[in-house]
Amino acid sequence: MLLRELLLDVPGITDTTGNLDTEIDTLVSDSREKCKNGLFFCISGARFDAHQFAMQAVANGCAALVVSRILPDFTVAQIQVENVRSAMAYIAAAYFGHPARELRLIGISGTKGKTTTSYLLKAIMEKAGYKMGLIGTTGNMIEHEHIHSNLTTPDPIDLHRCFRQMVDAGVQAVSMEVSAHAIDMHRLDGLDFEAAGYTNLSQDHLDYFQTMENYFATKKSFFTGGQVLNAALNADDETSVEILKDLKVPYLTFGISANADLFARDIEISESGVNFSIQLRGVEEMDVQMQMTGMFNVYNALAAAALAMIVGVDQEAIREGLRSVKSVPGRIEMLETGTPYKVILDYSHSPDALENILSTVRMFTKKRLIVLFGCGGDRDHGKRPMMGEIGGKLADFSILTSDNPRTEDPDAILEAIEEGMKPTHGHYIVIENRREAIRYALRMGQEGDVIILAGKGHETYQDIMGVKRPFDEKVIVQEILDQLRIGRGIAE
Repeated sequence: MLLRELLLDVPGITDTTGNLDTEIDTLVSDSREKCKNGLFFCISGARFDAHQFAMQAVANGCAALVVSRILPDFTVAQIQVENVRSAMAYIAAAYFGHPARELRLIGISGTKGKTTTSYLLKAIMEKAGYKMGLIGTTGNMIEHEHIHSNLTTPDPIDLHRCFRQMVDAGVQAVSMEVSAHAIDMHRLDGLDFEAAGYTNLSQDHLDYFQTMENYFATKKSFFTGGQVLNAALNADDETSVEILKDLKVPYLTFGISANADLFARDIEISESGVNFSIQLRGVEEMDVQMQMTGMFNVYNALAAAALAMIVGVDQEAIREGLRSVKSVPGRIEMLETGTPYKVILDYSHSPDALENILSTVRMFTKKRLIVLFGCGGDRDHGKRPMMGEIGGKLADFSILTSDNPRTEDPDAILEAIEEGMKPTHGHYIVIENRREAIRYALRMGQEGDVIILAGKGHETYQDIMGVKRPFDEKVIVQEILDQLRIGRGIAE
């Protein structure tokens, strides 16, 4: 495809040099990638400036550059733009033939609940007869086929490549998580969302956004910036009011409170699931039975139902879709262990998420509630003592261990968690090695106990000093239990 053709929709082009009729065969964001006739994006980030690697990209086969400043002494074509990240989104869309224009995009944004809501919405839409795609934290899906992804919302090249795969496979609509990072990094520029839902706001990602005000402003901009054509917002989250003040598109609110357009009543929560009634503006009503438990899943179901209603799905499909989902990978996922105690895997890695899972599981815990958790390195330091305090107050016993320490000293992370744990006088132990911490938890488990392994969820790796090492907790739990059964004869 000619470079000139890729630039037709790109806003903010300020200068060009070289031959715009250069043939482009691939899009490149890593200067180390070997290619032929590549177009390299010189992104300036917090840790590096890719303009410094332009020479390497050209040596590896790139025939043109997208830059924020014209580089001297280059003979290849250069396109100077106001924002390289944004330009990448528009160029990627053009390169893959604008596949998103053939899809009904439905987005879910918020701190918690995005993944579960996206799965519930996918199930509802499938019950309504749609061939569905899914994009999110656990990876991307075309119907039931998984496509690996490292980001909640992929970078533009991977995102539009995925859209192209979906269109070619006959996908009609996409249930898509929208992260604040993706909004801020312009990964979604040029896309239109038929509908988008806002779940909630709580502390997370302050290592990147610095303040809650910045974090919220980014999420709000997604709904008020013209990309979202219809919205569904959580009326029980106080930040929704701030979005509604500047919202110019049709919307539905949802919540547990009766002043929402869509609200839940007669909620019954048990170990095996949730039963409740959904009312639309106090007029229409439908009963819902879910196989997933917890009050937070009532909110997730309301968000998915509101979005489905906005795009025209009937009540029966909504009811059947919500009932059909047994679990979401790494979200309050009950492991099959054959033990007299329960083991639950959950992705909760923020204060609110940890509090939610502990409060929910407490409702059906017969004896001790044991939680194993840590905090990620190179991320928001402020939430570490907060999570320690929550564990100390809500669990009978906490096991503090490593999550993804990344480039930080894991012991320093654990000390920060302990700062919040100690004043609660809650019972706990520190075992930095996560495998050994899991072993300790499984050995101490007794009949009637519930053990929560928090923080990793669906992840199958542990990030230590920049190296992602295999670490699938489902596999590890089974390995340890097998060893303990051989050694001690745990009852099957």
